[in-house]
Amino acid sequence: MTLLLNILWFIFAGFVGGLAWMLGALILAITVVGLPWSAAAVRIGIFAFAPFGSRVVDRRLYTGRDDLGTGGLGLVLNVIWFLFAGWYIALAHVAVGVAQCVTIIGIPFGFQHFKLALIALAPVGKSVVPA
Repeated sequence: MTLLLNILWFIFAGFVGGLAWMLGALILAITVVGLPWSAAAVRIGIFAFAPFGSRVVDRRLYTGRDDLGTGGLGLVLNVIWFLFAGWYIALAHVAVGVAQCVTIIGIPFGFQHFKLALIALAPVGKSVVPA
């Protein structure tokens, strides 16, 4: 079932959404200032291609160790991300998710948009793992 939902997601939303995140990651990488967030945008882009069967977790809890993205620097990067990009990207995912949840067929896809909204709020220090 997960494979079928991922195929439908990829055809109707995931390909364009994943490409948009990859383009954003490329733009962030080109601008030297955005380089710290480009890896997070790539991670979200890969997740956006096929979100069914995956979940977003705090990397510190998943790996059991600290790194640059899970400490104080990660918090600062997430606050900057939230102020300049995260809140309105998350708001767009929530709006699309609510619109998709209006129909019974769209409910699973709406829930995936809610997961994307959560990771879009503060992506630094997060990992995408199999559910």
